[in-house]
Amino acid sequence: MEEAGRDKDEAVLVRVEDFSAAKDAANVTTKPTRRYPLASWIAILALATLVGVYIFSLSLKQNGMLFGLKQTSMIEKEREKPCHRPSIPDTEIPYVHYPTPDTYSRKECACTPVRFFAILSMQRSGSGWFETLLNSHENISSNGEIFSVKERRSNITSITKTLDKLYNLDWLSSAAKNECTAAVGLKWMLNQGLMKHHQEVVEYFNRRGVSAIFLLRRNLLQRYVSILANDHDRSTKQLNGTHKAHVHHRGQADVLAQYKPTISTKSLIAELKRSDKLAADALVNFKTIRNIVLYYEDVVSNRTLTDVLDFLKLPNIKLSSRHVKIHTKRLRDHIDNWIDVYNTLNGTQYESFLNGRR
Repeated sequence: MEEAGRDKDEAVLVRVEDFSAAKDAANVTTKPTRRYPLASWIAILALATLVGVYIFSLSLKQNGMLFGLKQTSMIEKEREKPCHRPSIPDTEIPYVHYPTPDTYSRKECACTPVRFFAILSMQRSGSGWFETLLNSHENISSNGEIFSVKERRSNITSITKTLDKLYNLDWLSSAAKNECTAAVGLKWMLNQGLMKHHQEVVEYFNRRGVSAIFLLRRNLLQRYVSILANDHDRSTKQLNGTHKAHVHHRGQADVLAQYKPTISTKSLIAELKRSDKLAADALVNFKTIRNIVLYYEDVVSNRTLTDVLDFLKLPNIKLSSRHVKIHTKRLRDHIDNWIDVYNTLNGTQYESFLNGRR
């Protein structure tokens, strides 16, 4: 009986332990799990997306990647202006302007559209003659080498301040026309701060809608002879004690043409390479702006300059200049040590320059 009693007590004890374990298990399994609703996750994801988009848009603006959007906005704003002409294509709107000068009123010409341009060139490449041709057009005002004055090109702030004054039609010079000027610009040499600040200038040209007219010279040997001859006259002042970079009379041109420079053959090829590279770099640096490339040799054979006037969207008329060409003979007749120069360039990449004619 004692054994039977012990068995009964043990069975009761086992049932009590099993019940206690089951209760503990129930307590564990019935404890609620902490979960976030789906709507909360969606809200968090949307907020993170908005923050990312905002940061990305700030980065785009900082790096100028919104230029296309800005240009679209510019077109829309232009359409709202009272002077807007529906006939002007959208692609041309960024290059059409209606300046309001501070120094005078354009009066009845206030709605005459104005194109901004810059002649980009190198010394002794025919740019002086070319500019006088443009200025013979009643609607064009090209204001010379504004940046030949060092203070105006000392830094990008001075450069943009000068350009702003020019393109606002407040730059007064002998080339200034009347209130109805339809194209305004300047002559800018590559070594007058243009290449040094080319990135900032490209940004300015694109932002202000300035078009570039490249005027270069194919025959760099001819250009070099012209540089040496001009430097000689600057020091000797052959015309009655006055230096003349350009002349208007045949007699004056003949006096200047009498000088025949002796060219250093040791540095000649290096000089031609330097000039060649400068022109090539300019074409690369300014390729993103609206531009046209002209060569002096082509302009000489086509004095109507139809391509340029079409580029500026101006009426085609015959252009003229009072400039008289100084060197008109064969190139060999304008170089004192022609044989040495010929032997130096013959067989090189610049051999074709030897056959050039002034």
